Amino acid sequence: MRLHHATFTMPVGAEEEARAFYAGVLGMTPVPKPATMRQVGCWFRTDGLEVHGLPEEDFRPNRVGHPAILVDDLDALAARLDAHGVAYVMNGDYPGHRRFHTHDCFGNQLEFLQEI
Repeated sequence: MRLHHATFTMPVGAEEEARAFYAGVLGMTPVPKPATMRQVGCWFRTDGLEVHGLPEEDFRPNRVGHPAILVDDLDALAARLDAHGVAYVMNGDYPGHRRFHTHDCFGNQLEFLQEI
């Protein structure tokens, strides 16, 4: 098995903020939603990874549960985050990997790892 996509929640009506972060900051490509799906929220894809942003009426950021995303160049991603003023915390306690944690524009936690 493999993961098809991960979902994050966001406030209702915040699709433009999601696009600014996931496409603008992280560099993911916006993906049109199939006509058979509810046309709220927004989807993004890059290199085999897909995330779906879904609006939630009683939105609360997910500060604990999170996707852990493997990247080829953690330093390049850190530089992108720096350029956009997005804070992250390096953490070296995961064997065989360099990694950091950050939060999206809604406060949802994200983890990025690079194998060493």
